[in-house]
Amino acid sequence: MEHDPRRAAGYIVASAFMFALTGATVKAASAHLPYTEVVFFRSFLGLVALAPWLIRGGMAGLRTEHPGLHLFRGLTGLAAMYCFFYALGHLELATAVLLNYSAPLFIPFIAALWLGEPVPRALRWAIPIGFVGIALILQPGKGMLEPAALLGVIAGVLAAVAFVAVRRLHASEPTTRIVFYFGVISTLGSALPLPWTWQTPEPALWALLAAMGICATGGQLLLTRGYAYAPAAQVGPFTYTVVVFSAVVGWVVWGEVPGTPAVFGALLVILAGGLAIRERGAARRRS
Repeated sequence: MEHDPRRAAGYIVASAFMFALTGATVKAASAHLPYTEVVFFRSFLGLVALAPWLIRGGMAGLRTEHPGLHLFRGLTGLAAMYCFFYALGHLELATAVLLNYSAPLFIPFIAALWLGEPVPRALRWAIPIGFVGIALILQPGKGMLEPAALLGVIAGVLAAVAFVAVRRLHASEPTTRIVFYFGVISTLGSALPLPWTWQTPEPALWALLAAMGICATGGQLLLTRGYAYAPAAQVGPFTYTVVVFSAVVGWVVWGEVPGTPAVFGALLVILAGGLAIRERGAARRRS
């Protein structure tokens, strides 16, 4: 496929819009259903979206020599989703999304501990800037350090761990297989609490849950398409437009207006996260 950064950026921005809508549907559904149930439907609908691939590829495409790593990636990804969805239900939409997208700040440290990769020199000043941004968003000295905010940060850490696990898996596993096993593990794992937390959704909620699945799947397809036209180091920072879209949706739907410290904090996190994405790609090219 031809190298086309402009087209790639367009796809990435479109995927960010879809992911902002996904967050909004999760937030809306969580107001009427237990967030554990919302996590289940997100996982299950994502698995259903893989049905065409399963039908076309058959069981042969599911064989893996790394079941343990798939399980670890699935459980960390599921835990990240639980934390993120809880944060979505209790924080402003843009704040919860931004904390989840802080994952690139943690990836270099996790990759250093797990894979032995050195932390790029350019990130040794960029990452602390990102952490200052997180502190401005949380404002611990003003009572903002609530459980939902902490879980939002933990979601970013767990997402970073899952991302590094995916990098390990990509050495020998195709993307579709990785996504399939995550779908199975997250669906089965999120189904465990349902006997105690299940609430039958009203008809309107079924439509909202369906919209959540469509937006999430559409966002993933657009993101994948975008990275086919240009590397993540070149266009990855455009993923942070999801914060802008989330802020607009949060203002229109819920009247959410972030304070000045949160806005400055968001800008610092976006700056540091974008630099982390670009530097990670540059480091891969150098190696």
